[in-house]
Amino acid sequence: MSNTLQVPTAAPGASAPRAAGGAARKTLLTRSRPWLLLAPALAVLAVLLLWPLVRVLLFSLQDYGLREIVSGEPNWIGLANYGEIFTSPELYTVVLPNTVGFAVFAVAGTVALGTAVAVLMASLGSFWRTVVGSAIMIAWAMPAVTGTYVWIWIFDADRGIVNETLQALGLQDEPVNWFTNRYTFYGIVLLNVIHHGFPFVAITILAGLLGVPKEMLEAAEMDGAGPWRRFWRIIVPNLKQVFAVVIILSTIWDFKVFAQVYLMPGGAGSNREALNLGVWSYVESFGQNRYGFGSAIAVLLTLVLLGITVVYVRTMLKEEEL
Repeated sequence: MSNTLQVPTAAPGASAPRAAGGAARKTLLTRSRPWLLLAPALAVLAVLLLWPLVRVLLFSLQDYGLREIVSGEPNWIGLANYGEIFTSPELYTVVLPNTVGFAVFAVAGTVALGTAVAVLMASLGSFWRTVVGSAIMIAWAMPAVTGTYVWIWIFDADRGIVNETLQALGLQDEPVNWFTNRYTFYGIVLLNVIHHGFPFVAITILAGLLGVPKEMLEAAEMDGAGPWRRFWRIIVPNLKQVFAVVIILSTIWDFKVFAQVYLMPGGAGSNREALNLGVWSYVESFGQNRYGFGSAIAVLLTLVLLGITVVYVRTMLKEEEL
């Protein structure tokens, strides 16, 4: 009998499953590592942003007022608040025209003025470009509340600069209250928003203008192309993505404008012709204590802004692919 110790050997290929399993675990860990690092930030965002949105959505499905706040008992009514919104004549005659119409004029004015200032700055030397850029950034840095009160003072019915100037020139006999008329009201809001928003557009477009090859502009000028033609044939095609970004961002900001409307005389709900979606939601919620109805308006506004944001993100992704 042999006393030789027999050492068992692993069957051929037995280590392959172990290696495959280890590689799979390593791949899974590699893929999940970014999400593990983002988990704390995502948790904070979920608490601060996602949960309030869920609560607003739940409120929009209830007849939620002071009684429900005191009792703590929900009063579910389904989609009745949304039905009331879409059947309200005020939505189609006042709120939507004010919201959409203002956004169209505000975006057009902001982009046009910002582009004009950017072209001006591009033609200046570095010193004066810095001076002009610093000056316009003061308007952008000014808080919306402060800027709104400045415009209220300018158009004040009793001591406003506009009324005093027009009377001094003999263009009107007595002061005019510019805030009672729906169109002059939004005209003042339009000046306020354009003045506050054009510096961002100007600086953004200026960055794009400085990247346009000078050789192309010089060649076009030698071929007889004027400034207007060079702008539309060379600058605009080269800055198509930049213009898309500033237009979409301006649309998002101007569609949800609130402070510039709410703080104006009559904009807090006393003048119903000045309501837009944001102010209508606030007035119905905190002025009429109809929190469910106001939440439904807020949900619709959020969906519209979400759709615009999706367009913005897709535009940014296309820009990165170029």
